[in-house]
Amino acid sequence: MDKSENDIWSPALNRREFLRWLGGGIGLAAAGILAACAPAVAPTPVPPPPTAAQPPPPPTAVPPTAAPTVTVAPKPTGTISIYSALNQSTNDAFFAAFKAAVPTVDVQLLPLAAAGALQTRIVAEKDSPKGDIFVGGDRAFHDVLGKQGLLTKYVSPNAAAIPAAYKDPNGFWTGWYVGIFAFVHNTTRLSEVNNKKPATWDDLLDPIWKGKIVMPSPITTGGGYIFLATQVFRFGMDETKAMTFMKTFHANVAQYIDSSPNAIQFVAQGQFVGAPNWAHDILTSKSQGNPVDLDIISDTGNEVGSVSIIKGGPNTEASKAFVDWMLTKDAGALNVKLSNRVSLVPGVPPAPGAPTLDTVKMVNYDGTWASDNQKRLTQLWQTTVGM
Repeated sequence: MDKSENDIWSPALNRREFLRWLGGGIGLAAAGILAACAPAVAPTPVPPPPTAAQPPPPPTAVPPTAAPTVTVAPKPTGTISIYSALNQSTNDAFFAAFKAAVPTVDVQLLPLAAAGALQTRIVAEKDSPKGDIFVGGDRAFHDVLGKQGLLTKYVSPNAAAIPAAYKDPNGFWTGWYVGIFAFVHNTTRLSEVNNKKPATWDDLLDPIWKGKIVMPSPITTGGGYIFLATQVFRFGMDETKAMTFMKTFHANVAQYIDSSPNAIQFVAQGQFVGAPNWAHDILTSKSQGNPVDLDIISDTGNEVGSVSIIKGGPNTEASKAFVDWMLTKDAGALNVKLSNRVSLVPGVPPAPGAPTLDTVKMVNYDGTWASDNQKRLTQLWQTTVGM
């Protein structure tokens, strides 16, 4: 027996300890044998610990959109030459207001105050135009120039508000006011005609008016031509009847002059008893304290005061700015204040006491016909009355 066995059977090892030692060893061996013979069991999976919520991925960066390119139209500059058929008091205030509204543009004014004379001048200058703007006067004068190729087509953005009946469909002119033809009499001389205020044009055929009437010329003035054309429309386009009237009326006319405003001035001065003329100008003269009054005539005509740009003028671009301003509400209100005209700009009320198209019995005035027949009709009138 070697030393290790002696150590085991040492007298110090009693029977109980030996048995405890032996049982533990056998248990361990048995446990190992059982473990080796038992089938393998897959371990129960353990769920992973909860994962903290992840923030959503940042949005894909979008490159900033480039700001749209804004084209700013250059401000109009320079000087425009205006051929005006308006009266002087209106010219002074009206064009000063334009200068205040568009300070980069200066104005040179040629105030002939007779649309026919201005029309003639524009035709004479067609090979070397000196004017930029033709303003005032009936559409007939502008229309003739447009058809002769002497105007520049321009449709202002502000023209959209003007009714179609008062602007050229081809864009050569735009109406901005309406004038109604009436009669002015001198209040201190009315007794010379038995204080009878005319109510119709036929009332002026009475011999009592002989030598007491001053008449704007139908050849050089818009008022005179509209008076002539009105008679044609009044007689249902019967030119023979219209010329018979004009011949009889001619016998009572003391003088034909080249400006409608001058005719009112002569009546105000007492040189004549009365004159066919524009209602708005008569009201303006009366408001200035002159001894004149307005007579509304039945079956009368009207003008469509217009503005146009002369083709080939020195400053066409600045002229467009002027037309734009003319068609604004501010300009329309100033026009009414200065001249008592009826503005065609929507929203501008008429002047107190001013007649309007819906308060006066008007003829069916055909502006296109009047324009197309202007030269022929004035020549027929000259032949009829011997002028």
